[in-house]
Amino acid sequence: MQAAMKLQSVSCAENAILCPKIQSSVPKQDLKGHSVAIIGLGKSGISATKLALARGASVLAIDENEKLVLTGQNIMSKKHSILKTILGKFDHELLKEADVIVVSPGVPIENYGLSALLQSGKRVMSELDFAAEVLPRGTKVLAVTGTNGKSTVATFTGQMLRQLNIETFVGGNLGIPLSEAAFQCLTSSPQIFLQVAIVEVSSYQLEIPNKFFHPSVAVILNLTPDHLERHKTMRNYAMTKCRVLSHMTGKKIAILPLGNPYLDEAIAGHVNECTFAWIGAYPGIKIDIEAKIANFEVPIIKHVSQLPLGAMKTIGTQNYYNAAVAALSVIGLDLGINDAAINSTIGKLRAPPHRMEIVHKDSHGISWVDDSKATNVEATYSGLMGLKERKSVILLGGLAKVSDLQGSNGFEQLVEPLKYHRGVITFGSSGMMIQNTLSSNGLDIPCIRTRDLKNAVRLAKSMAKSGDTVVLSPGCASFDEFRNFEHRGKYFQELAFSE
Repeated sequence: MQAAMKLQSVSCAENAILCPKIQSSVPKQDLKGHSVAIIGLGKSGISATKLALARGASVLAIDENEKLVLTGQNIMSKKHSILKTILGKFDHELLKEADVIVVSPGVPIENYGLSALLQSGKRVMSELDFAAEVLPRGTKVLAVTGTNGKSTVATFTGQMLRQLNIETFVGGNLGIPLSEAAFQCLTSSPQIFLQVAIVEVSSYQLEIPNKFFHPSVAVILNLTPDHLERHKTMRNYAMTKCRVLSHMTGKKIAILPLGNPYLDEAIAGHVNECTFAWIGAYPGIKIDIEAKIANFEVPIIKHVSQLPLGAMKTIGTQNYYNAAVAALSVIGLDLGINDAAINSTIGKLRAPPHRMEIVHKDSHGISWVDDSKATNVEATYSGLMGLKERKSVILLGGLAKVSDLQGSNGFEQLVEPLKYHRGVITFGSSGMMIQNTLSSNGLDIPCIRTRDLKNAVRLAKSMAKSGDTVVLSPGCASFDEFRNFEHRGKYFQELAFSE
């Protein structure tokens, strides 16, 4: 049995009796005679357009980028009598005429009068909620959010379930939009099976309150300063993240870190809705890093167990936490998976690309690690704390983010974990600022600044010794030199392989 598209899933033919058949929660053509406006035509917007057309709607697809190239998108390049596309400026009055407005995550709610339309009672939906309306009722949803680590936890959870022959979709903010899975649920023939949808959720996807997206298990891994240019304050950021808990009632489980003041305030409105499990306390999970053991007490299902983590092959102690939270999520989904089955998956877990990914070991005995996804200081800090036993040359740089409202860049907190390493090379538009911040805060290992990533790799090759590791963990956005963190990571890998 093979799904009609690549959903990062495996066959569950052997367990077919246990698998609900994919049957959409809405009838086909349920939007026939209705108009849907899709705003933002990135991956999410394109997938939402496909889904809206499949539901029978007439679609107005809009993107403010008049130079956007859509020829590679099959659904957009075909002629549809019920599809109209507008690129560039448009008359906002058109939105008032639409029955439904679907907003891509890259579009702030303040744009195009969307906030006013939402408050007026217009049906304004996130792409996430538009997709969730179609998902089969029998599919269990795991939502993973947080500032850092959500892609890795979502990936680890998907790998665990796939190894255990549980048909699983992994996507959302990570890779494939949820609308793509919903489209397959609606149109797939022959029917496939889908037991679990693992959805990485960004704060942008939660700005518009959701009605249909209500996970069986939701994880908020952490909350540190990020995206403040959009959310303005940490309080707003936390309140937005905690919208993932809306509509989680009864036996649904929310997994959160213990002791985050912003999250503690934000969850106050949800304490009577879902059951909480904690990262760092019971009920929930405690992790003994020295012994490499995770101890679980899962509420509702009264599950108490212990999970050895020593078989893990991914680097960085933070991945012990990521794997443990993934295991807790699997247990919380209550799929009837026993401890031995989960334990059997640990040694096969692999981090997603550009997250502490070992990409090369060269002829000089130097290992090269791509952590380009570390686009803020907290992600880099987490990675460095897991590398104390690996003498490394650390590459920091790019376009730094403001980490608090006082304008601090936050790099001073890296001085402590950096002291275990060979040296630091800073680069990019924020390279000088990073070097000055580290030096003025007492960094006592070599710290060299250079123009760009290419030169940073060249210097790293001369600084590193046999047995060392060169780690790209920039702590910055990539847009000063690259299209995105993936582009930066791939370029780093090319440079690593060039002797």
